[in-house]
Amino acid sequence: MEALRLILRYAHLIGFGLLLGGAIAQYVSGKLRINPAMLWGAVIQVVTGLILAAPWPDRDAQPSPAKLAVKLVLAILIFVMVFFSRRREQVAKGHFLATLGMVLVTGAVATLWT
Repeated sequence: MEALRLILRYAHLIGFGLLLGGAIAQYVSGKLRINPAMLWGAVIQVVTGLILAAPWPDRDAQPSPAKLAVKLVLAILIFVMVFFSRRREQVAKGHFLATLGMVLVTGAVATLWT
């Protein structure tokens, strides 16, 4: 069971990398749009995050419910902002930077909130 949890955590990190990397690549290119890497990263983050948040039988301590709630809200907001803007040729700078900022905040919550 522990191996499955670690594989899911690794997939969750890949989703974060796709989201962050895709956003940075678009920002550097100067054309602010939602690319497929960002969309797939958001999907992977939500799916693996929900599975990882479920109670695992071999685990002694479960994560804080408050931390899980904050991460869930951020993940859903990011997914909605990415999903509904994916077909636009260009998104507003504020929308794009808010999405990127929420990705960074989600990473900070995951790593700094113990």
